[in-house]
Amino acid sequence: MDICARYLLNNAKYLKYDDYLKAGFPIPTGMIEGACRHLIKDRMDITGARWTMRGAEAVLLLGSLYISGDWDEYWQFHLQQEHKPNHLALYSSGIPLIKQVLKGRCSTTPPPLPIPV
Repeated sequence: MDICARYLLNNAKYLKYDDYLKAGFPIPTGMIEGACRHLIKDRMDITGARWTMRGAEAVLLLGSLYISGDWDEYWQFHLQQEHKPNHLALYSSGIPLIKQVLKGRCSTTPPPLPIPV
C-alpha cells in the first residue's frame, strides 16, 4: 500500500487527468476498475465473510499471482522455501518413520487367533 501511495505522490505532476480529458485524450480507467472488481470485490465481498487486513492481503496477492499467470513459478519458489526449514533438518539422517519401524522390529506375522470358549 505504501509503495503505491509513494508512487502516486512522486508522480503527481504527471497525473493531470483534467488537462488530458480537455485535450481529448482517453483515460482508460475502465480496465483498471474492471480488474479491481474482478480481483478484489468479487473475492472480498462474499456474504458473511470477515477479513483481517493481513488475511485479505494474502488472498489478494495469491489471486493476483494466479490471474497474472505466475502461479506455477511462485508455487515452485514457495515449495523450495518451505522445504528448507521444515524438511531438510527432519530428514538429514534418514526418514524418521522408517527408523522407528526398524528400531521396533515389528513382526510381520499376525497375532494368534483367540481360543474359543
